[in-house]
Amino acid sequence: MFKDIIVGVTPSGVDKCAVMAAAEFARKFEAKLYLTHVAGMAQGWGSMEHLEPSGETERIKSQIEEMYSDLLSGIAEYQINVIPGIPHAEILRLARKKNTDLIVMGPHTKEYEEKRSKMWGMAGSTLERVSQKARCPVMIVHKDVACKDPLFENILVATDFSDQAECAVNYGGQMARQYKANLTVMHVVEPGVSAGDVEARLANEYGPRLDGVPGCSFGVCSGQPPMEILRMAQQKRADLIIMAHHSKEMDPEKAFLGSTVVQVALNGACPTMSVNRHFDLRCGLMYDQAGQVVQTEATV
Repeated sequence: MFKDIIVGVTPSGVDKCAVMAAAEFARKFEAKLYLTHVAGMAQGWGSMEHLEPSGETERIKSQIEEMYSDLLSGIAEYQINVIPGIPHAEILRLARKKNTDLIVMGPHTKEYEEKRSKMWGMAGSTLERVSQKARCPVMIVHKDVACKDPLFENILVATDFSDQAECAVNYGGQMARQYKANLTVMHVVEPGVSAGDVEARLANEYGPRLDGVPGCSFGVCSGQPPMEILRMAQQKRADLIIMAHHSKEMDPEKAFLGSTVVQVALNGACPTMSVNRHFDLRCGLMYDQAGQVVQTEATV
C-alpha cells in the first residue's frame, strides 16, 4: 500500500506521535521510511551552506537516531535526513525526488501544541504549505495512533463538492476497501440550506463510485465546518479523517494559515489526511484533475 514514507521530525521530539504512526506504516507495509529534519536560518548557524561542514547535521542526525531508536526497531529500511533549507520546500522536494506515497507530519512546535485550543489552526507555514502543495497524501498526527488490526475501522471524509474534494472522496473509498472499514461522507451547509437536498446530492454524486464499500453512509450538518467535522468524527468514532486542503480558497496567502483541514487535524482525536490529487493505492500513481499521471523526478 505504502512504499516510501516521509515523516517530518524535529530534535525536540514533539513529533514523536507522527514518527510512531509512520514507523507503524513502514513495518506493516515493509516501506522505506525517511525521517527528515530541515534546518533553516532560524537555527542560528549562519549561512545554510556551512551547516554540513560545521558538523551540525551529523550531530542532529545522531540526536534523532538516539531519540527514536526504539520506534525504528524492526524497520528494514530507514534513512535520517538533515537538510539545510526552507522546511516546506525541502520536504516537498524530497517527496518528489523519492516519489513518496505518504508524508506524515506532527504539530511541529511545542508552542503550538500548548496553545492549539486558543489558536484554531494557527500552525506554522510548514504544516500548512506541505499539506496544501504535496502531490501525495499528507497525514497529520498530533496524538498517539492505536496500533490495531485493522488499523482503520471508521473513516470519515469531508467534502465541499470541489474538484480537490473529489480526490479525497475517491481516496477515502480506496482506504475503506483496503481496510474493509465503514465510510461516512459528509458535507457542512450554511444555516437555512436544505439538508435533505444536499444529502441526496451526496448519494447521487458519490454513491455509484462507492458501491460495495461496507457501511457507506452520507451525512449533512449545519454550522462551522471545523466544529461540525470534529463533532461528526466523534459521533462516528472515526479513526481517520480525510479532507482536501482548503479546497475552495483561491487566495494562497489565506490558504496558508488557519485552513479547515489543519484546524481539524490539530484538534481532532484521530489522524487527518489531506488529499489534493487523485492517487491510486494499488500502483502508487498520482493523477491531476484531468486524470493525467503526474510526472515526478526519478533521481535518487
